[in-house]
Amino acid sequence: MSALRRKFGDDYQVVTTSSSSAGLQGQGPQQQQQQQQQQQLVPRKKRQRFVDKNGRCNVQHGNLGSETSRYLSDLFTTLVDLKWRWNLFIFILTYTVAWLFMASMWWVIAYTRGDLNKAHVGNYTPCVANVYNFPSAFLFFIETEATIGYGYRYITDKCPEGIILFLFQSILGSIVDAFLIGCMFIKMSQPKKRAETLMFSEHSVISMRDGKLTLMFRVGNLRNSHMVSAQIRCKLLKSRQTPEGEFLPLDQLELDVGFSTGADQLFLVSPLTICHVIDAKSPFYDLSQRSMQAEQFEIVVILEGIVETTGMTCQARTSYTEDEVLWGHRFFPVISLEEGFFKVDYSQFHATFEVPTPPYSVKEQEEMLLMSSPLIAPAITNTKERNNSVECLDGIDDISTKLPSKLQKITGREDFPKKLLRMSSTTSEKAYSLGDLPMKLQRISSVPGNSEEKLVSKTTKMLSDPMSQSVADLPPKLQKMSGGAARMEGNLPAKLRKMNSDRFT
Repeated sequence: MSALRRKFGDDYQVVTTSSSSAGLQGQGPQQQQQQQQQQQLVPRKKRQRFVDKNGRCNVQHGNLGSETSRYLSDLFTTLVDLKWRWNLFIFILTYTVAWLFMASMWWVIAYTRGDLNKAHVGNYTPCVANVYNFPSAFLFFIETEATIGYGYRYITDKCPEGIILFLFQSILGSIVDAFLIGCMFIKMSQPKKRAETLMFSEHSVISMRDGKLTLMFRVGNLRNSHMVSAQIRCKLLKSRQTPEGEFLPLDQLELDVGFSTGADQLFLVSPLTICHVIDAKSPFYDLSQRSMQAEQFEIVVILEGIVETTGMTCQARTSYTEDEVLWGHRFFPVISLEEGFFKVDYSQFHATFEVPTPPYSVKEQEEMLLMSSPLIAPAITNTKERNNSVECLDGIDDISTKLPSKLQKITGREDFPKKLLRMSSTTSEKAYSLGDLPMKLQRISSVPGNSEEKLVSKTTKMLSDPMSQSVADLPPKLQKMSGGAARMEGNLPAKLRKMNSDRFT
């Protein structure tokens, strides 16, 4: 495969079919090598990017219709956003047209007053001295507009229309100068060129850092001037389909690069490695080395800050496609300590090296960890036992509510079985949980005369006394129905049994 890439280049990819791969399994190594060399080479389709590596967005707005008038309403921004060749063309054209228009106005005044024919008369006072033709009128306008003042051509006091035109020329010239020179100044001071001195690594990498699977890329500043309040953000662009069937071609998801911890606020003096921890909240939670080959996504990185020298906001952008994400790689260190300063070697800025990295996604790693953990079985058994005990209590409640009122009186209290079973369940749960305690705590809990054992004995004694009294007070028929009264009378003394029999006869 590497030999084929060296021969044909990286712009081609090898395409295999199922039949050819099945035939390779039954052949020898030499035949397999020959078969691989004869495989079909197809030009690789160029990946369509939303944002280029230089930060330019591949978006074109079409079919605007009547909305193009909005560009004219914000003419200043429209001129600033134009390319340099169009800015220079508009700049030169505007001044040329304005100069020719104003020069023609001065020539019209001289022509209507007859100054062109009477200019050489000795006692005649023209509107503008020494204006004989259109070139002389044009030179007078340039001298007035540029405030050169040669002193040869000037306005006389015999021409009120010339004074009015001079005022109009001054106002119009100031407006044109402010508009065009302002556009050119803003165009030249735009921080787009400053963004070219902010570097991003050519590839992003995925490897382990601090025991967590992390997506990383590198950012650097080539100038000594700092980026004030530099902040970085990441967007994941990926197409998806909603449960309602709607297709989103460029769905934007946020990648956390330290927003919660403040790590997205950069002190960009030396190259920094930006990290995105892949966890359950990350869009890459299901991404593995195998699934990344079939995925199509684009990571857009946006770095914003204030240029220290000009105070203007600068934004640098780049993007990484799935082909530019290296699994199991790490960046080479670029900072070294010299005598009295730290040196940054930008020759290793884009270099990476391989490191051991599990090829599984974070979700698969968590599932494997849960399956191999020995603490799952006790938790499951405890939950099952508790559920069974609760079901038994609910069943006893149903039975006790269905009994007649007289039989409910036999128990002394209507909630006696429920309380007794709850007490027994708590003692059994405690006995079960004692096995998880240390030996010292088990000895302390097993000492006789414990407060809980006394409490249980007291409660059973209190509940047993009214039960014996209530059964003894019943008639013989109900005593037979209860079933336990005869056994209780057999344990009574003879005097008490005689008293009970005399009471019911």
